[in-house]
Amino acid sequence: MPIKQIDPKILDEIVEKMIDTVGKSKDEIFQIGESCRNDVGQIYEELKQIKELVNRVIDEEEKLDREVRSARKRLSEVSMHFNNYSEEEVRDAYEYAHRMQMKLTMTRQLEKQLRERRDELERRLVGLKEIIERSDRLVSQVTVVLNYLNGDMKNVSEYIQDAKEKQEFGLKIIEAQEEERKRLSREIHDGPAQMLANVIMRSDLIEKISRERGMDEALLEIKNLKKTVRDALYEVRHIIYDLRPMALDDLGLVPTLKKYLQTVEEYSGTAKITFSNIGLEKRLDSQMEVALFRLIQESVQNAIKHAKANVIQVKLEIMEKQIVAVIRDDGIGFNPEETKEGSFGMRGMKERVELLDGELKIDSKIGKGTRVMIRIPLNKDD
Repeated sequence: MPIKQIDPKILDEIVEKMIDTVGKSKDEIFQIGESCRNDVGQIYEELKQIKELVNRVIDEEEKLDREVRSARKRLSEVSMHFNNYSEEEVRDAYEYAHRMQMKLTMTRQLEKQLRERRDELERRLVGLKEIIERSDRLVSQVTVVLNYLNGDMKNVSEYIQDAKEKQEFGLKIIEAQEEERKRLSREIHDGPAQMLANVIMRSDLIEKISRERGMDEALLEIKNLKKTVRDALYEVRHIIYDLRPMALDDLGLVPTLKKYLQTVEEYSGTAKITFSNIGLEKRLDSQMEVALFRLIQESVQNAIKHAKANVIQVKLEIMEKQIVAVIRDDGIGFNPEETKEGSFGMRGMKERVELLDGELKIDSKIGKGTRVMIRIPLNKDD
């Protein structure tokens, strides 16, 4: 029975539909996250108002409690010496005590309602934060899928027909991924960051704080606001750097690695990272430099996040015909045979190295740390 021929254009149409569907899903997930962020801002504002109102109600409750005790004492005195007071004085004492008791009861009920509302808002806040975290994680995962689909996979039929060398195909995929990272980096760098939403909300309250609590409280809020802005700016720069180290294009692999590892060491606060280059300090093909940077970056991040390493050693050796990178850590280690093959980070590293006709070797034992060795052959053009 003859095999039916498949028109390559059909594959392109399928990929186009996938890109459209995944792109719409990403936008919907992003909108859900943004909606939740807006709700979180409103809840924070309402929580602040409720906490202030609770404090005022508690003060009022304490005042009423004193007045109720005084009114009861007065009523007890009038009752004991009934004949010494007129009927109107007795009635006034009773009505005043009753009125104060009712006010105290209503105030306590209001405090209870406010506390219940506060607890409800705090529960909603926890739920919204979980949704935001999940939506951010899903957007990142969907973005990875779109990077692949919008890259060379978009014209998969042409590569099925024309691709001859595995390394060339791999470098083109990596190039498409890095172009997407450049675009995202420019958008984040030039546009407003979502992390500043809280700063905007708090800045609107400074005038109110100055009016209601005085200038000292307002100055304290401004001081806290400055710290928040500095932290937000640092986070934005950190995200931009992770997306695309701008120095990589200008300075090359070795200087960029030095700067990156120094930044990671300062940011982690716990890991001591050393870097040594014992080979040639020469520029490589830009996509080869990107691939090597990402592989070393992934290894270092794994050592910090998963291995909880205190000491990380990165050694790079650029030779005429090959590049060797070794990353060692003193972390908790793991059993490579028990590691799930679906582990996204390790699988991605393995695929990158294979696409470059290279070799990835991971040696690790529980409690003995991990050693990652990456060996990539160099062509004359590199």
